[in-house]
Amino acid sequence: MERKHEKYERLIARCKELSPVSTAVAHPCDETSLKGAVEAAELGIMTPILVGPRARIVALAAQFQLDISPYEIVDAPHSHAAADLAVQLAREGKAEMLMKGSLHTDELMGAVVRTATGLRTERRISHAFIMDVPSLDRAIIVTDAAINIFPTLEDKQHIIQNAIDLAQALGFSQPKVAILSAMETVNPKIQSTVEAGALCKMADRGQITGGMLDGPLALDNAINLSAAQIKHIQSPVAGYADILVVPDLEAGNMLAKSLSFMADADAAGIVLGARVPIILTSRADSVMTRLASCAVAALVAQARRSSVAKSIAP
Repeated sequence: MERKHEKYERLIARCKELSPVSTAVAHPCDETSLKGAVEAAELGIMTPILVGPRARIVALAAQFQLDISPYEIVDAPHSHAAADLAVQLAREGKAEMLMKGSLHTDELMGAVVRTATGLRTERRISHAFIMDVPSLDRAIIVTDAAINIFPTLEDKQHIIQNAIDLAQALGFSQPKVAILSAMETVNPKIQSTVEAGALCKMADRGQITGGMLDGPLALDNAINLSAAQIKHIQSPVAGYADILVVPDLEAGNMLAKSLSFMADADAAGIVLGARVPIILTSRADSVMTRLASCAVAALVAQARRSSVAKSIAP
């Protein structure tokens, strides 16, 4: 068993080898959000652009003895305006990442998904938890447990592709994707098993790329090799899954919280499928989890830089 946080520490260490990523921090108007941005900056993960009421941010920094003198402040009168301005900075290419401050998630995401001025792409926007479970030898990605309530088959195609791209940015060359359900066989009475079978065939036909898919798989045989062997499941994914794709938000939320509160796991979070990676943190997050979320987003941003550089190379 690895030391708790060791997987997150490795992610953060990788970011120290890269140049900091410009990040629009929307409304960092409480101690947790402002301190998180400053700490990530001091570790070299990001260069924050603080978007919100200037006087309030300056007063907060003085109250908690945070040095924000190196960072740009973009004045915005309230949280709605801060969300709009932060998204605008990302849209204009002045910020490569977006980070939630002390505003509500729906305020920020409302600005992100706005048709004319937001950050939508052809991909469905989805959320992924990068779970550091002490008893496992690798980080596990759980998706989608925060945005898509009842995803359609097409939504799941995008959710999986987003997660594969994330895993590759984190260093998984061909991530193993387990599409979860309550059983390992296709049962017409359980829609998630039918969709799992269809998604695997979509991967066979090149509609999902970069990963190795299998499903339906129950949770036990997705992550535990002994459980898979007992059930005689012949699969390169069973027992070795890097990505767990849940049937719907309820299942994902329960799985992520079960890992957090019953397996002592930490859950770094990121939103994918937009023009820039989006760091969604909770006030309940530990400092390490908050920094890991920033590190994950920075590695995604770096992967996008590399992809763009390759596409324009002669």
